[in-house]
Amino acid sequence: MGVLDDLVTEFARLPGIGRKTAQRLTYHLLQQPSERTRALSAALTGVADRVRPCSTCGDFTETDPCETCKDPRRDDGLVCVVEESSAVSVLDRAGFRGRYVVLGGHLSPLDGVGPDALRVGLLEDRLREGTVREVVLATNPSLEGEATATFVQQRIAGSGVRVSRLARGLPMGGDLEFIDGVTLTHALSARQDVS
Repeated sequence: MGVLDDLVTEFARLPGIGRKTAQRLTYHLLQQPSERTRALSAALTGVADRVRPCSTCGDFTETDPCETCKDPRRDDGLVCVVEESSAVSVLDRAGFRGRYVVLGGHLSPLDGVGPDALRVGLLEDRLREGTVREVVLATNPSLEGEATATFVQQRIAGSGVRVSRLARGLPMGGDLEFIDGVTLTHALSARQDVS
């Protein structure tokens, strides 16, 4: 196995990248000026050397605590629990201005991800501070996400803090015939009055 095969193999380990796409990426890099390839290599090395989970919220950062945790304009009483760091920017763009806890994944026994792999302790630390009035569970609407939300809810039960879940329902522009049964069931059970 040579360096080209090694690079294809590493690209293929990325989510959503199959072997053919990995090969295309490899050959694309070979056609670029060597400075571009070295810049990519330096960026990857920089991320590996300097980016770590924030000790307060678990989001990836170069500084500890992260900029979000240092922001005094955020609501300390509102904590949103997400599976991955990528959800933080999505929720911020949607207008959320509370604090976060990034679990670092979801429960997935088939993939060997159990409760100890999640950063639930960060949430428990926040609750012990006594300033949290609501925890918003914003895990993905998947079987694993639901199991993770239930697990987190059980871990913080009895804390006296309100626990809520992101609303689920029909997407704008979607056709009912293409909506899955679980989403449709949630949409029906959470229907609202219009008058």
